[in-house]
Amino acid sequence: MRSFKVMAAGVGMALAVAACGAGGAGGAGRSGTAEQDPSAPLELWTRTTPGGDGEKGMKKLVAAFEAATGHKVEVTAIFDDFETKLSQRAAQKDLPDIVMNDSSQLGTMVSQGIVREVDLGAIKGSDQLLEPALAAARSADGKTYGVPYSAQASALLIRKDWLQKVGLAAPTNWDEMAALAKAFTTQDPDGNGKADTYGLAVPGSTKRGYASWYFSNFLWAAGGDFIAKQSDGKFKPAMTTPESVAATKWFRDLACTSKVVQPGAATMDTPPTNETFEAGKTGMYVVGPYLMPRFDSSLGKDKYQVAPMPKGPKDSTVLAEGGSVYLMAGSKNEAGQNAFAGFAISAEGQKIGMQGEKAFIVQLPVNKGVDIASVRPDPRWKLYADAYREHGRYAPSIPNWTAVRQSTADTVNALIADCGLDLDAELKKVDQKLGEALSQQGIGAS
Repeated sequence: MRSFKVMAAGVGMALAVAACGAGGAGGAGRSGTAEQDPSAPLELWTRTTPGGDGEKGMKKLVAAFEAATGHKVEVTAIFDDFETKLSQRAAQKDLPDIVMNDSSQLGTMVSQGIVREVDLGAIKGSDQLLEPALAAARSADGKTYGVPYSAQASALLIRKDWLQKVGLAAPTNWDEMAALAKAFTTQDPDGNGKADTYGLAVPGSTKRGYASWYFSNFLWAAGGDFIAKQSDGKFKPAMTTPESVAATKWFRDLACTSKVVQPGAATMDTPPTNETFEAGKTGMYVVGPYLMPRFDSSLGKDKYQVAPMPKGPKDSTVLAEGGSVYLMAGSKNEAGQNAFAGFAISAEGQKIGMQGEKAFIVQLPVNKGVDIASVRPDPRWKLYADAYREHGRYAPSIPNWTAVRQSTADTVNALIADCGLDLDAELKKVDQKLGEALSQQGIGAS
């Protein structure tokens, strides 16, 4: 899960207190808008490993922006303790000007009062943004607080050589997917004479809500949901609807009944799950496009294929995610903030962000005028782009999506870890927790 990161509740509280106590979203520690200086250098924070490919890609984009506009930008890459360090800067009333963060963090950052509202009229090219990406940048109040610059969606990676061994084709529906997972588990597709292969790789850990994150691809395709939006804009828990119950049972049966999920899935986040696929222990993996360069190198491009997600009981909806440019409150150079956001979403910026085998920061373009094939002729990327545009669905923009994701992850994890648990009873429990969380956020349906 490249783009989803969970913000600890304690850190979130610290940020909210620091920002609001110091002046709120309007000034992030200042009273009103800071005195403007359009020549002031911009400080940009990106959540990625220092010295890694993500930082290199961001610096490439920034260098092009500086050359095109004359603005100066200092890039800081932070991965460990990102929120803690941002909290410290908020407490000092000295936030960076720009933060490149996950789109799913919008609700949290808005609640903390550390980002300013985006005036799309001041962002050049904002009218070229794909509507699903732009919608994910709107908060529950309908205002825009981020500028999306990258998107991604899920597809199904399959061991191509294993398909040939068991004599089956890529699955097009859930029944075919379950049958293929069973064949991969029982028919020795690697030919080593041992019962050591499994059909589906599942990151089922509670860490960062992985179990819920992964399961959302199946829940939504079945017509189920974690929470359901009502006509008045409020939300109610939805894990006990017939569609959600059926999806949860089907997913759980993969682990508990047919036993086609890798052992230890309930304790695995994405790094060890990635390893099961590239090490030839699992034959299918639902994931975004960002792992293709890694698997091309470690496993071999000829050993696996990318297929659309099999159609569920309702449709082929898949999880959509992405990254946004957040314009932090209290900046001395709002014109520079706007200019950078506009460059990041321009055709030039999008293409620069997609370039390279590893050091790319744009997974799928959000500018509707950019054809991914013009930068990446590999048809697998086009498949992902089509999945995003045709079937992608973002998590809802609520004040604290993390609370919902974590509660549901705890439940999904428990159900695949303990096959003796009563499924209906566990889903009723999580619906109660979700109802309480929604009420606390002020968005619970009465």
